[in-house]
Order: sequence, then C-alpha cells, then structure tokens
Amino acid sequence: MSKLTLDRILHTQGFGTRKWCRQLIDSGEVCIDGIEFTDSKTPVETAGLEFTIYDELWTYREHVYIALNKPANFECSRKPSHHPGVLTLLPDQFTLRDVQPVGRLDHDTTGLLLMSDDGAFIHTQSSPKHHVPKVYVATTADPVTPELIDLLLTGVKLHDEPAPLAAETCRMIDENRLEIVLEQGKYHQVKRMLAAAGNHCAALNRSQIGNLKLADLDLAPGAWCYLDASQLALLTAPIDRVNL
Repeated sequence: MSKLTLDRILHTQGFGTRKWCRQLIDSGEVCIDGIEFTDSKTPVETAGLEFTIYDELWTYREHVYIALNKPANFECSRKPSHHPGVLTLLPDQFTLRDVQPVGRLDHDTTGLLLMSDDGAFIHTQSSPKHHVPKVYVATTADPVTPELIDLLLTGVKLHDEPAPLAAETCRMIDENRLEIVLEQGKYHQVKRMLAAAGNHCAALNRSQIGNLKLADLDLAPGAWCYLDASQLALLTAPIDRVNL
C-alpha cells in the first residue's frame, strides 16, 4: 500500500465520485484519529488506515472479500428482475466500488455466497478449472434412498451436457435431506441432477465452499462479514475430502 490523496481514498472505498468525496471532506465530515480533515488533497498512508464519515468508522481495504448468508428470494445479479438483489443486503458503498457475487445462487437457494471487487479472486473461485468444491444440503420431495445416492455418485445425464455429471461425494442426512458436493458449478446443477435421478429438490442450501464453512461464520440469514486472511486461506487450502 502507499499514500493516496484523501479524496481518492474515499472514491476507491465507494463513497461516491471524486467531486462528492471532496465535498464530504470540505464540509468536515471526515476524521482520521479523531482529527477533522478538510483538505481533500492531503496525502494519507493507506496501510492500517481507519477513518470516520458521519461518525461511522471505516477501515481502508484495497479489496473487499465478503461472506453473506444469502436468504431466499434474493437474486445474485446487479440488475435483478423479479426479486431484490443481494447487493441490497450490503452498505451502498459496496455497490459503488463494484462488489459482485462470486458465481450465483438461484433466488430460492440459501446459504454461503462470496462477494468481492477483486476480479482475479472472482475468476479463481468461479472457474471450473480450479475445482473448488461446494457443499450443498438438499431437501428432497421424495425420500432419500441408497439408489438415489448411488445414481448421484455414478453420474446422471443432463440435457445439453455432453457427459454425465457426478457428485464428488454424496451422503444421506435424514429421510428427506442429503449432502452433495460438486465442483462443476453448472446451471441449476443440484436441482437438475436430482430431477434426472427421479427425485425433486424442495429446498437447497450451500453450507461450504472449499474449507470455509457457513456454520463457522455464525451469520444469520441476510447477515454478512468481511473475510480475513485465515478465512480466505480456507478457500484455497487442500480439501479434506474424507470429512467433506
């Protein structure tokens, strides 16, 4: 990190245009270490920087990495069509700094969703060639059977897919719930695989990405948190497939 002018810092953090950020500073709404700054061209060291705007504390982040416990009936789109977008669950600053969902969950699918403004991170997490496993808990309309588990592990043929798709692992949780681990990330994959195997997905929750578990984040539906370095490392660490 390095020194940037204060108006540029606010702009990169999503507080508006450079002109609007200068107005915020000129009006005395920006403080660092309790000191009011009114010169927008003041060079400020970004490393470890904390500042307040309208008495709300913010930390400078070159990029943001966010985990959201997505509730049902929210769309993973910057231009939602039928339901509110997941970005409405975050502060406005994140929209202005171009935070995007990492991949997509259907509007009725709940659970762990990553969001970031780091293009390289989004690509790594989204690209099938990186083989990032994702763990889902599916509630089924009909009872889970050993035959259903076997079909999902062996592979089922989906329309428009050249070869059968199989789960990495799959296990029964109870009579109408199963845990399924996928790497491919195809459109509506869990729902389509269950349908192809002769069942129906009544509800779907993503509980884990890589080694990052939603349960460990302690997020209520609709709540979010920043991911720290140790949590980000869980997304790229070798996967303990025995305990998936």
